[in-house]
Amino acid sequence: MRTTYRDVLRGIAYDNHGYVTTADAVGAGVPAVELPKLTARGGLEHVGYGLYRMTDIPPTDDDQFAEATLRAGDDAYLRGESVLALLGLGDVNPTKISVGTGRRVRRAMPAYVKVTQGQAGTNVTRYRGIRAQQLSEALIECLGRVPNTRLRDAAVKARGEGLLTTAEWNRVRKELAA
Repeated sequence: MRTTYRDVLRGIAYDNHGYVTTADAVGAGVPAVELPKLTARGGLEHVGYGLYRMTDIPPTDDDQFAEATLRAGDDAYLRGESVLALLGLGDVNPTKISVGTGRRVRRAMPAYVKVTQGQAGTNVTRYRGIRAQQLSEALIECLGRVPNTRLRDAAVKARGEGLLTTAEWNRVRKELAA
């Protein structure tokens, strides 16, 4: 059985919350000129510059977070309250998804995405397949913006779920107690 470009894109999309970037498609052997053609035929939706979504992949609660980071570029990551919201910690519901990046982003962003200059040395990891600031750093970054009691509860829950190492747990507890 022959593998089509659409099959290749679907494989990428399943691993990426339904999204495919032009760079990922080209890296998998799908020529960039095929993406607009497949969009015109249906099943693929153009979301933003270099970003497409497979329409037959069911949406999830994490899609907006994935889209925000993918729109901002390869080095983009969630930060602060957005990391807590992704993980369901701290009872936060930010009005904008905060995305950090090491470079200037000139692309037009939707109103719900706030792109900021990331700090050098930020530890970035993946939660649920989405690039994000390390949880311990996100908790500390939220000091002063999220009540300390909620941050402490979030840290306890995160530790219980195995999202914080012992060293991170001790560092976060120390920062939140200060």
